[in-house]
Amino acid sequence: MRSCFAFAYIVCLTVCALAQSPAAAPASPKIPASPVPGNVSVDPKLKDMFEAKIKAEWEALKNEDKKSYAELLDDDYQGVEVDGKGERNKTQAINELAQQNVANYTLWGYKLIPLGTDAALVVYESTIQFPPTAQIRYSRVYISEIWVKRGEQWKELHYQETRVK
Repeated sequence: MRSCFAFAYIVCLTVCALAQSPAAAPASPKIPASPVPGNVSVDPKLKDMFEAKIKAEWEALKNEDKKSYAELLDDDYQGVEVDGKGERNKTQAINELAQQNVANYTLWGYKLIPLGTDAALVVYESTIQFPPTAQIRYSRVYISEIWVKRGEQWKELHYQETRVK
């Protein structure tokens, strides 16, 4: 019986509180507009440039080309791969290149999302083929990369892989 009265009392207080309107609504903080409206069109040249940079990145991985790979990465680069080893910085990512066993790859589904004049998010998928001697022959991953413009150069700042089944 007590719980019925307590419940009725709480409901009554809630209804009364909601029924009263505040004297003046507090001023809500102004939230800046999104830097990228939903209907923004992407410059095809910019999209082509990112696709070329990403292809160069994968060629460097496949060929274990440390110099080419390093030139694409920002000094503050951080990457997370599906291997569960956590985040890697630029030096770690370059040093692990010799352990890569990418025999071939396919890239598709590019989507470019500008984040202002000097940053962009690129998402795409990759099917990675490993050598015939590898325990796993293929892996499909969904990838998000953040690129930033440093001077006149676009550099990859962040890389994130998610396994796709």
